[in-house]
Amino acid sequence: MARSQAQSSKNLSRGFTIVEVLIATVVLIAGLLSAAALIGNSLGSTSRNEYMTQAATLASEKLEDLNRYPSSDPHIAVTSGTTAGSLTADLVQDVTSNGVTVPVNYYDEVFFSPSQGFVEETVSSLDSNGNPVYTTLTQNTNGSMTQSNTDPSLLSGVFGFKRRWLIEQNQPVVGLRRITVVVTLENQSVTGVAPFQMSTVRP
Repeated sequence: MARSQAQSSKNLSRGFTIVEVLIATVVLIAGLLSAAALIGNSLGSTSRNEYMTQAATLASEKLEDLNRYPSSDPHIAVTSGTTAGSLTADLVQDVTSNGVTVPVNYYDEVFFSPSQGFVEETVSSLDSNGNPVYTTLTQNTNGSMTQSNTDPSLLSGVFGFKRRWLIEQNQPVVGLRRITVVVTLENQSVTGVAPFQMSTVRP
């Protein structure tokens, strides 16, 4: 009788050991899966932050470009109504200022290709038939600049931003104009990146 109790106790302790190993394995797997999910979320957040930083830089750059024009220049003049440009549509308008009429683009696109080692900035406009025309300036890795009319969105590994701007006359007070730029990431494969908006006020 004592022998059968000892044998039963020995078998019982083996059973508990296997169960403990299984429980430990399940806990370990759950921990590893949680860590993997955390790392994935962290990498996605880092990528989104990088895109937002680039959008902020592009908005600031465009505002600086527009601030360089004299007050009467067609590119920043509001000659009809109270606004020029659009934050929601690709707009090209003929603007007359000081007796000079020029077509003014109120949007452009900037494309980056980090995998190929160069940066491209593309200004889009429409020809007389309404077809898009691209003027692309490429800064090469050796520091030289080249110009082409290729649509850079057709290249692989490229991600692009669209910039649109609006000029408001007599805002926020009479005699001033407010310029607002919105930068939107165009790549549909990247999610969670909101449009970035920045404004400045000038005479």
